[in-house]
Amino acid sequence: MESLQIARAVVGLSWIYHGIFPKLLQVAPMESAMNISFGFSDEMSYLVTKTAGVAEVIFGLVFIALYRVKSVVYLNIVGLSILLLLVAVKMPSLLIDAFNPVTTNISLIALSLVILNDQKKRAEKQSELSAVR
Repeated sequence: MESLQIARAVVGLSWIYHGIFPKLLQVAPMESAMNISFGFSDEMSYLVTKTAGVAEVIFGLVFIALYRVKSVVYLNIVGLSILLLLVAVKMPSLLIDAFNPVTTNISLIALSLVILNDQKKRAEKQSELSAVR
């Protein structure tokens, strides 16, 4: 499997995993705590968490299908950056936990940059081929 496909799978499946397991199948305590830190009630926090879970699964599927669309990859980078910033502001103690948002989000952003770099190289090759013809 080439690097591009590994990056695509890891990024997309990470979104799907984080949508299903800590949000849809069972709400992780950290998810509730994060939503409550924004002032949501317990009931609203539950609804926000479930909605976020569905959105993450959908985005993971979109990413896997449309990873060659630059705007999807940039949306991924922006989304991961915003989520990391929100954690840093609202629950900074999570940044030093094992398997924390820093290591997860930065790794996924790096894989997204691998995808963008591959896209750039492919575009340059296409341009060179067009110029030769």
